[in-house]
Formats: sequence, structure tokens, C-alpha cells
Amino acid sequence: MKRVTKAVFPVAGLGTRFLPATKASPKEMMPIVDKPLIQYAVEEAVAAGITDMIFVTGRSKRAIEDHFDKAYELENELELRGKTELLEFVREMMPRNINCIYIRQAEALGLGHAVLCARPVINDEPFAVLLADDLLDGEPPVLRQMVDTYDYYRCSVLGVQDVPRSETKSYGIVAAHPLADRIEQITAIVEKPKPEDAPSTLAVVGRYVLTPRIFHHLENVTPGSGGEIQLTDGIAALLKEEQVLAHRYQGTRYDCGSKLGYLQAMVEFGLRHPEVGADFRRYLESR
Repeated sequence: MKRVTKAVFPVAGLGTRFLPATKASPKEMMPIVDKPLIQYAVEEAVAAGITDMIFVTGRSKRAIEDHFDKAYELENELELRGKTELLEFVREMMPRNINCIYIRQAEALGLGHAVLCARPVINDEPFAVLLADDLLDGEPPVLRQMVDTYDYYRCSVLGVQDVPRSETKSYGIVAAHPLADRIEQITAIVEKPKPEDAPSTLAVVGRYVLTPRIFHHLENVTPGSGGEIQLTDGIAALLKEEQVLAHRYQGTRYDCGSKLGYLQAMVEFGLRHPEVGADFRRYLESR
């Protein structure tokens, strides 16, 4: 029985909603207090038992590779200055058993294409997909919840949440019926339907656990506008031959692909930060 030990992080997007901040810096490196979004996603994957982190990158994403690489100059400087605590933090940021693998996506041809780029590394194993834009705060970590569901049912699992009907046009929306507590059997999935056409208000967020059969369908889906290959279309085809489940995860989602969601995450994580949380709360209450 193959376990989920590999995760794909599609990080080749341009982050246009955060220009000019993302003109030269990856959106995934934008910090929530003092930790970049991509690190939150990687830590969630580590907590779920993932050991191979596969980053599907683009031309302007070198900072992500540098972030997870060993920083000799920084470590040497911290050591010389006697900043032992910071030195240990930098050294232990990534557990030693974790492998970081980088694949260049030459063209931005959709989320499905980004996932397909990882096929040579995934081979015939189940794997996770995490979108760093979606900062999911759960206990246990959301991907851990989903991997546990995969281990029990042995099929693809999508992280979902209810959204206002007016917002269905921003998500992949599933039609499903209850199977167990927080678990639903998906019968259909539609990409960004108009509110009046949406089969439900159950939206897929940026967490997936997929069987390797998805690659066959991604290779054969008809590309959409701009030649993009949509992951939703691949999952819709997969539904015809395999069970796919929707997992109503326990936790809070911050849509850090939007300015409002990003600011909300900054406030919530700032309030609980061990170094500045108390002072920050006093500041907010004094406003």
C-alpha cells in the first residue's frame, strides 16, 4: 500500500493581484508576519508525512529555491555574532529527511499543466497538491486530515468548504452526497460556474490528494482558452472511473491570493505571534 510522501507546489504564477510587490519577488515569498506563505504550506506538508517537496517553478522564482537552500554566508554571520538561537532556527527550518525538487514550467498553461509537469517525479504514486495562496490553519493540519482520509478510502480527496453562492464563479464547485462525517462522495465538478448554474456551494480550495491516474486524464483533456489545462477538467474525467471524495476540512482558510485575505491572515497570525502578539493586540485595541 503506497503512502502519500510526495507533494506538488505549483508556484509559477505571476501574482498579478499583488503588483507591484510581486514584480520581482514571488507571491509565495510574501510573509505572514515573519514567515513566507510557501513555508507555511511546506510545514503543513511535513506534518502530513510528506518527504519529497516538488516545486513547479517559473523564471522569476529563484527566491523560493534560495529560501529552502543552505545559507552558508548567513549562518556564518550569525555564528560570528553569537546569535545562536537564530542560527539554530535557520539550520532547522527544513527537516533533514526532506528532499526539495524543482521543475521549471516553461509556460504558464494552467494548474493542470503544472501538476502534469511533476509526473516524472511522481511516477505511479499518490501525491498531494498544495496552493500556497490558500493558507489553511487547522489542527491537525488540513493536509494531515486529508491524507488520513486517503489512507482509509484509498482514492483522491479534495479539500472543500461552503462559500456564498455569489462567489461560485471563483472556484471549482462540486456536486456531492454525504458518505461519512465531513466526507462526501463527489458526483460532478464544474470550474467557476455562474451562481445560477452552480450545482452546489461546495467549493474546492487549494488542497488535493490525487491518485496517479490523474496524469492520464490531464494528458487527454481538451485545453481551454490560452491553451490552459485545468486540473478541474482532469478530475471531472477521473470521476468517471474512480471514486473521488470531498473532505470538509476542520480549520480556517485565508485567501492570501486576495489583498483582504492576506491582511486578515496577517492580523490573526500577528495576534498569536509569541514575540509581538501581546503588544500587537494592545495596539489594535487602542485604535
